[in-house]
Amino acid sequence: MIFVCGPVTVSVPATSANLGPGFDALGLALAHRDQVTAEVLAGDRSVITVQGVGQGQVPLDEGHLVHRTMQAAFEVMGCRPPALRLDCVNRVPHARGLGSSSAAIVAGVWLARALVPGGDELLDDDAAFALAADLEGHPDNVAPAAFGGFTVAFRDGGRFRAVRLAVDPRVHVVAFVPPVGVATTVARGLLPDTVPHHDAAHNAGRAALLVAALGGRPDLLLAATEDRLHQSCRGPAMPFSLALVDALRADGLAAVVSGAGPTVLVLTDAAGQTEVARRVPAGWDALVVPIDPDGALVERSGRVPDAAAAAGENRPD
Repeated sequence: MIFVCGPVTVSVPATSANLGPGFDALGLALAHRDQVTAEVLAGDRSVITVQGVGQGQVPLDEGHLVHRTMQAAFEVMGCRPPALRLDCVNRVPHARGLGSSSAAIVAGVWLARALVPGGDELLDDDAAFALAADLEGHPDNVAPAAFGGFTVAFRDGGRFRAVRLAVDPRVHVVAFVPPVGVATTVARGLLPDTVPHHDAAHNAGRAALLVAALGGRPDLLLAATEDRLHQSCRGPAMPFSLALVDALRADGLAAVVSGAGPTVLVLTDAAGQTEVARRVPAGWDALVVPIDPDGALVERSGRVPDAAAAAGENRPD
């Protein structure tokens, strides 16, 4: 198998999933991006560097999530490079409910296919998304990371799929990011095995309303983001986040727990964005960023080897 020569760079946005009632289905891309550069090496040992979030904490060997994901994608495409160089510039906070693991997984899949000539034919966007969602285990953060904007993800015939919908330009976001994270496994472990029928019906209606609110009726966002399924269950792991959600909603602001938390996301308008950001609790960060219309982007592409190189052994420099 021939690989492209030189480095490839991919960036992936942060994401906020659930958005209140849309548990494991709805997601929103935020213009706050991780950037990863990858290159195939001729040796037998990968080299990984990390700058920013996770520096000095995440593994720098083949256990790195981007590296593991790339190997899974290469396997689907029927190839395996001898070694890789990965340079990661991380901006998405870890364990905060902003999709850091989905960003890493989507980056790995998109990088792998960008390093293979014709990789986007061997693994088109829908197949790449389905693979990333399988690796993550649920599609709600993966969908906006891959496709951008506002997404609805679902499983169809055993395969993850997603659709991308337009967002009313009047909708803006503020994310309150706490200094201490909560592992997704912990947050999901607090969810009950069953829920009352009336709560399930309530959330189904509010999730449908949220699609309408984000698409053109932002005046309905407060009602549309009301949840009865999962947020209150997570209170023991993030009591301050739930208290902040309650306080903001009491003041008429469409506040929700972002993903598995503990970040709190507020959907507001342009005029209110600055005022909302002033309510950031002490020690927390206020992340004021646009909704990102783009998902994973290949920002720099490698060079496809010429015919003479392709006829010989693949020994990338």
